[in-house]
Amino acid sequence: MTADVAVLGTGMHAWGKWGRSFVEYGTVAARAALADAGLEWGDVQSVVGADTVRGGYPGYVAGATFARALGWQGARVTSVYAACASGAQAIAAARAQILAGLADVVLVVGADAAPKGFFAPAGGDRPDDPDWLRFRLLGATNPAYFGLYARRRMALYGDTAEDFARVKVKNAAAGALNPYARYRKPVTAAEVAASPVVADPLRLLDICATSDGAAALVLCGPEYARRRGVADPVRIRAVSTVTPRYPRTDLDLPDIATDSAAAVPEPPVAFRPSIARAAYEEAGLGPDDLSLAEVYDLSTALELQWYEDLGLCAEGEGAKLLRDGATALGGRLPVNPSGGLASFGEAVPAQAIAQVCELTRQLRGQAGARQVPGARAGIAVNQGLFGHGSAVVAVR
Repeated sequence: MTADVAVLGTGMHAWGKWGRSFVEYGTVAARAALADAGLEWGDVQSVVGADTVRGGYPGYVAGATFARALGWQGARVTSVYAACASGAQAIAAARAQILAGLADVVLVVGADAAPKGFFAPAGGDRPDDPDWLRFRLLGATNPAYFGLYARRRMALYGDTAEDFARVKVKNAAAGALNPYARYRKPVTAAEVAASPVVADPLRLLDICATSDGAAALVLCGPEYARRRGVADPVRIRAVSTVTPRYPRTDLDLPDIATDSAAAVPEPPVAFRPSIARAAYEEAGLGPDDLSLAEVYDLSTALELQWYEDLGLCAEGEGAKLLRDGATALGGRLPVNPSGGLASFGEAVPAQAIAQVCELTRQLRGQAGARQVPGARAGIAVNQGLFGHGSAVVAVR
């Protein structure tokens, strides 16, 4: 039995700040994915929705919300939430249903309507909630953590503010070529340096925005794709949703302290590298087999960290890989050819799905001016709050 599932269709609603319901965005993306797959809504046997916590009750039951918006037709529904990893969890659930024989065709949808500014904690008093505590005790917004990560890289590896700016310049150049991106204008290093400081050493243009947006996939088994006349579809070969191992000695969102390694030794592989490693092992390939990667650049410094966590270079050499041009369009292994979060901003439940949309278009040879020549394999990776690993390997 193959573990591959085929990507029959992709669809997106452009990222931005549109002031409308997440349901509208998701419905647009879903219909676009169905059209790309050459299917009717009635052909779908299951809908998996990636939840949003910003849309009231409909956001908590996203699978049913999108099924209702498209028109009840009896499909089974599933709703999942895993913070920034929600999209990958939704893909994993859809894949499991297909491989288990519960459905031939599954529609995966994620959409969000984000607030202005940084994400704030959910309302109410919850003194046993680490996310609530870090805001109330420390006043630590997400960018505060991003600044800490950046300072750590500067102290350990000698990264500079100029290196961080290079990430933004690279991703903005790619995003300028992407019709779904929110920010479609090239940016210079001087413009990054002139933007306001948000969390030292990171400036406004080092940190991703919060955005409205939606993405959708139509997934099916390879045999179903062949019956539809698609002999060589893009295939999802691995989905990694691993969790950390105790003890964790690196401070991570939303925690305000690390575990002690005094009595228990640290695990041989840290959490973020383990996300990619599990995906590589399941897919039967490694970083040398990749044609491209989509990573979660919540900040410019975090993109450099992902280079190392993916095994694209040795620890501490992410900035050198960037300076050498390896991760830019036209480089040895482009990272974030979509433009990344730097160009999109973050629409939380949609983002991991959008990453797979980009992998699919690249592997199909349909990415236009952003096309990575001869792309055959790619990985999309991110991390959700509370230990949600997220990686998807797609091949053709």
